[in-house]
Amino acid sequence: MFNIQKKTENGFDKIVLIDKTSKTFAEIVPSCSAILHAFTVIKDEKEFNVIESYQSEADFRNNVTSKGFLGTRLSPFVCRINKGKYHFAGKDYHIQKYYDRNNALHGMLYDQSFTIIDQHANEDRAHVSMKYEYRGTDSGYPFNYDCIVTYELEKDNKLNVITEVINKDENKIPIQDGWHPYFKLDGKIDDLQLQFHSKELVEFDEALIPTGKLIPYKEFDTAKNLGDIFFDNCFTLDLQKQPICLLRNTKKNIQVEIHPDESYPYLQFYTPSHRNSIAIENISGAPDAFNNGMGFKTLSPGESVTFKTSYKIT
Repeated sequence: MFNIQKKTENGFDKIVLIDKTSKTFAEIVPSCSAILHAFTVIKDEKEFNVIESYQSEADFRNNVTSKGFLGTRLSPFVCRINKGKYHFAGKDYHIQKYYDRNNALHGMLYDQSFTIIDQHANEDRAHVSMKYEYRGTDSGYPFNYDCIVTYELEKDNKLNVITEVINKDENKIPIQDGWHPYFKLDGKIDDLQLQFHSKELVEFDEALIPTGKLIPYKEFDTAKNLGDIFFDNCFTLDLQKQPICLLRNTKKNIQVEIHPDESYPYLQFYTPSHRNSIAIENISGAPDAFNNGMGFKTLSPGESVTFKTSYKIT
C-alpha cells in the first residue's frame, strides 16, 4: 500500500511518496526546481538515504549554483552551450542566464518553482506531477514550453522519473532534457564501486565543450572501485545493457541501479572535490547539442516529447 504526505521541514514544503509496506520513501520539493530531496530505504533497521541535497530552502536559494546544481532540472538545454551562443531557424541567439568558464550552463529551470498538478496513491504506486510554464523570459531562449516532471514510487524500492516537454510556442523550438542528482552511499565515493555500459567517451576541449570526437570507452563495463578518479565527462550509452549504471557500497551491501530508456542515450558524471557524492546525470543529448547536434531535438507547435529513467535501490 502506498500513500502521499505533505510536510514542511527546514523551510522546504515537501511531497513524500511512501511505500507503507517496505517504508521506502521519496521526498520531492516542487518549489525548488522539483528536486528529489531524498530517496530512502530501511537498511539494518535504519533509514538510508542515497541522495545528497540542500540543508534548507534558504540553502537552495543561496547556493544552488555554488553547490553544483544538486538535483535540479536541466532544461531546455543540458550542461554547456559554447559561449552561450547558437543558431536556430535562421536566427542567432545568446543565452543570458548563467555562465561558467564563459559558457552558458544548465538551462533556465534549475532555480524555478514548479506547481503540483496531480498526485495519486494506490496499492501499487504513488506519484506526483509538477509543471513549470516557461514563457521566453531569457532573450537567448525566447520560446514557450511546459515542463512536467513526474516522480513515481513503485514496489521493490523503484523510483521512476518522467519528464514531458510540450511546445506551447507558435514555432518550432530546440530542446534537451536532463537532471542533476548526486548519489551517496555512506562515506567517500573513493571506496565505492562503479559500473556503466558506455560506447564512447565524448571528447571535451579545455572549456568542457565537445570537440566532435568520440573515443571508444569500456573502462567501467565491469564494476571497479572509483578510487581517486575524477569525472567531468559525458558518455554515449549501450542501452541494450540494463541496468545501464550501478553504484555500489560492498561494505554496506547496498547499491543504486539506473535504468534509462532510449530517451536518455547519454550519461554525464561529475565528482565534486569533497567526494562525498557523485553526480550521475541522465541527459538526452551531449553538452553544446544546440551547436553540435549530438542529441539535438526540435518540437513543432503543440508537439510533446517524454523522457524517462528509473532508479532502484537493492
